[in-house]
Amino acid sequence: MKTEQTISVLNDLLQITNDRIEGFEKVEGKIWEMYPDIKDEYDRMISQSKIMKNELMNLIIEKNGDPKDSASLAGAVHRTWIDIKNSFTLGTIEESTLENVVFGERAAIEAYQAALDSGDLCEKSKKIVSEQLQKLKESYHQFKKIEEYKKREN
Repeated sequence: MKTEQTISVLNDLLQITNDRIEGFEKVEGKIWEMYPDIKDEYDRMISQSKIMKNELMNLIIEKNGDPKDSASLAGAVHRTWIDIKNSFTLGTIEESTLENVVFGERAAIEAYQAALDSGDLCEKSKKIVSEQLQKLKESYHQFKKIEEYKKREN
């Protein structure tokens, strides 16, 4: 039973990671013209997300589970909402995009923390999820700083 719970939690994180990748790829290019200094960090986060995805898939396969390698319905709804919001935004699309990145990173952090707190992860999974959570926190703080800096510029 514990293995099934672990696989379920890891699959939830896999979907969140896929949401993250799709979200990054969706907004890629929207802010580079205005803020080229962000591009390297953004590219690093996309690469990091793909590594995290592979790590999660490997953990699921090791448990003889079936990786649910797709984005979530909630993530698709959120991306659609972002598109609608951006079409009516009063600020710049760049500011809105940065806000959405920060929002998404915060949501991912909360999901990862809930996974760790659930008690449903084996030790190996807990170690990898903890490392991934740390990376999420670092990228969240990086983009939060950029968002705050850009708001002060305007």
